[in-house]
Amino acid sequence: GDLLPADGVLIQGNDLKVDESALTGESDHVRKAVDKDPMLLSGTHVMEGSGRMVVTAVGANSQSGIIFTLLGAGGEEEEDKRKKGG
Repeated sequence: GDLLPADGVLIQGNDLKVDESALTGESDHVRKAVDKDPMLLSGTHVMEGSGRMVVTAVGANSQSGIIFTLLGAGGEEEEDKRKKGG
């Protein structure tokens, strides 16, 4: 159940399975391999196996950071509409 803190590309893995339900809503664990589906996303949990990745994005530039930024921007727009009576 280790939480991935950054986005990255898998460069070495051993029977790696990741829980991406936080981002996709799918409850099935996703098998990751260097030659097939090597993208690892922040905010997801490693459920089985091990691996090494090259970090490609952190913080607000990661996929979860982008989602949180968009959700935050949407919330501010809704709040502005309520204040204006719209």
